[in-house]
Amino acid sequence: MKVDLRTAKTPETHNYLLSLVTPRPIAFASTLDKEGNVNLSPFSFFNAFSANPPILIFSPSRRGRDNTVKHTWENVNEVPEVVINIVSYDIVQQTSLSSSEFNRGVNEFIKSGLTEVTSEIVKPPRVKESPASIECKVKEVKPLGDQGGAGQLVICEALMIHINDGIFDDYGKIDPQKLDTVGRLGGNWYTRAFGAAIFEVPKPTAGDAIGIDQMPENICNSSILSGNDLGMLGNITSLPHADDIQQFGQESEISAIHEAFSDDPDGREAELHKLAKSYLKEKEIDKAWLTLLQQ
Repeated sequence: MKVDLRTAKTPETHNYLLSLVTPRPIAFASTLDKEGNVNLSPFSFFNAFSANPPILIFSPSRRGRDNTVKHTWENVNEVPEVVINIVSYDIVQQTSLSSSEFNRGVNEFIKSGLTEVTSEIVKPPRVKESPASIECKVKEVKPLGDQGGAGQLVICEALMIHINDGIFDDYGKIDPQKLDTVGRLGGNWYTRAFGAAIFEVPKPTAGDAIGIDQMPENICNSSILSGNDLGMLGNITSLPHADDIQQFGQESEISAIHEAFSDDPDGREAELHKLAKSYLKEKEIDKAWLTLLQQ
């Protein structure tokens, strides 16, 4: 199907974009108005855009139904400071509750049962229960339109990060399993960055990777190897040496395949590809290549 966004109605555009651009991190933003009233609200149009200077951007969009603006947007125009609190699974329900459209001046910390902690640099408080909070000054507020559904960018410079000591691993790095963040999907759906949902993909090689286009044709066109498998195989700088391939051919699994399919070259190739796929599953790329290059 096709959706022509030039003619689509705003709710339709909103639904497709939010269902497809996922998962989205959540900026749990605490702000103040000019009278000093605290507001706390989550926004999933959010990300980090620079490390030097450290810049975060989130967007409290104009409401689609009546084209009004969020209290957060009004607050950052009055007091250009914000604390962006990270949302973990432990507080996702309270975060959602805070997004209810309470009247201006109502403190969502109280409504959601979360705890205010005084910030060190900016005026808005941070969320005690959040695994990390980032104190920011607002550098610019930029409307993207004046109709319902239009984004309103809040461009922030991060000044200080508060991190719960419990989310670090033994090497002083943030452990994603301990951080346990959540992200927004479409509709009422969320995702949790925890357990089997988290996986590693090694960065590309420092040199020139051979890429899929430099692989033997029978490997590129394999009916057994997936695109992800080929992507892993392409992340090397050169193919194994012929001597290493010959030596690996003496391994018992390889010898057994050659013996079982001595008169069936197509079957032999399929079994070698299956074995290579099992090596790739274990991230043993060298063994996968040595298997695939057996004659």
